[in-house]
Parts: sequence; structure tokens; C-alpha cells
Amino acid sequence: MGRSRKGRDISGWLVVDKPAGLTSNAVVNKVRWAFGARKAGHAGTLDPEATGVLAVALGEATKTVPFVTDALKAYRFTARLGLATNTDDAEGEVIARSDTRPTDDEIRAALPRFTGEIMQVPPKFSAVKIDGERAYKRARADEDFEIAARPLFVESLELVARPDADHIVLEMVCGKGGYVRAIARDLGAALGCHGHVTRLRRIWSGPFDAEDGVGMDLIEKLAGTPELDAFLRPVEDGLADLPELRTTPESAARLRHGNPAMVITSDAEYGEEAWASLGGKAVAVGIYCAGELHPHRVFNH
Repeated sequence: MGRSRKGRDISGWLVVDKPAGLTSNAVVNKVRWAFGARKAGHAGTLDPEATGVLAVALGEATKTVPFVTDALKAYRFTARLGLATNTDDAEGEVIARSDTRPTDDEIRAALPRFTGEIMQVPPKFSAVKIDGERAYKRARADEDFEIAARPLFVESLELVARPDADHIVLEMVCGKGGYVRAIARDLGAALGCHGHVTRLRRIWSGPFDAEDGVGMDLIEKLAGTPELDAFLRPVEDGLADLPELRTTPESAARLRHGNPAMVITSDAEYGEEAWASLGGKAVAVGIYCAGELHPHRVFNH
């Protein structure tokens, strides 16, 4: 398959339907092995027990990871009412109990306070850094520490099911850096009943949907075969949220050397970030100014 000692020079996106029980990095390492790729990364960590979309970038697609990471994402999750845990999910120890159970109407009435531009305190068992150390390491050592609230944009948060008095199913669309566990924790606190996440699934992330995801069993089965390569999506899919600018071969050559160049057509506004294409292939990402693209990221594929 044309592999070198350092790996194949292969580029594209693989949408993985991550199973529970694997870390995001473990999935990336398995995908990289299966393709024999030189370089791989992912666009947004999922907790080990979470399932759903984990978009893995190979080769030149890794240059588009920030644009997918910054895109909106959707989650469906189940929250257990009446119990708080020290991890804000079912893996932790129960630290508080309540017999209070809100009605559906009370739950819906509380949801708007968790939409729009909000401030959220990440869980103590998270990868947030506190004085250079991961919060979860401090939490495991039973250290007493606080995490500062961080801004989060939540486009929507809806109650979609109530299987029983103790459980609610919610769907949330949010921006970068959101913790679903914190939403369940804070919603439970607002309702006076406590709460934690018992099940979490990312149903889409930017341009990638869980229904298009490839399972880990199939990835392992097809490792090292052209059949697995067929699941790769174009590098350009990672740029779906940016305006596309078409260019000429001459301009493409200039852009690939990091120089500003003219573009033919554009829906981009002055000063907006956009990407240039030649024959549908990404050439560069940069800032659009008066008919020119000023590149800050170039592609070689």
C-alpha cells in the first residue's frame, strides 16, 4: 500500500462512531494504525464512556481540525435525577441525594437559563489545567481546589424524553469547550434535586454525523485494505463552515508558497477567514481582503 517506514502519506477524515470504554486518544491511535498513516488527530475529545461522533483527521486534514473543533456540536444525554456524584457521571461516587423530583414543566422552565452565552464551571474530574496540572489528577489526589467558570455558547437545550421519574433525556447543541456533565449537574442543582449524566452520545459535530460513523470493529477488520480507505472523506469537509474561494493554477502556486494571491469568486466578506480551492481541492486557508487571499495555512495534497 505504498507505506514508508514513517507511515503512509494519506489524507482525509474518518468519522468514527466511538464505542463506550475507549479514550479518544486510543481511537485515534487505532485509526492511525489501521491506515498506516503518518499523522492523525481528532476534533474534540469525548469522555471514555461517551459514544458517537469522533472525527479523526489524517495527514493534511489535521490542518483543518481547529475549524471542526470550533464548530457547533450536538449531544443526546440521559441525566439521573436525585443523585450527585463527584465526577458528575455514573462512574463517580455518590456525594448527595434528594427525594425531590421535578415535573416535566418545571424542567422545561429551567432550561432557558442554560442556553445562550452562559458561564460554566467544568467538572473537577476533567482535563482542564489548574496551575499546569490536569484537574482530574488533583481530584484523584483529593486535593481541595476550585475551577474558574468559562464561557460557553449553548444554541439549544431541550427535554426530549422522560423514561421514568428518575431519568430525563436531553438534547443540546453547543459550541466549543462545553461539558455535558456540568449541564446535568447544574440543572439538577437548579431544580433542587441533584443530577448526573448516565449516558452521553455526540450525534453530530460540525459537518459530521454519527449515522455516517464507522465502528471500531469494522476499522480493525479492514485495517490495511483499500476497503478502509474508501471510508475516508475529503480534507475539504473540515472546511465546510468557511467560505470557499476559487482560484487559478498560477494563484494556487503563489498561495502554496505562503504569498497573497487573487481569487476568482467569493461570498466572503472583507477580513473574513476563507479557503481557496483549485479543482475542488483545498489550496490554502487565509484572510480575504479586496479580491485576494492572504494565506496562513497551506495544503500539499
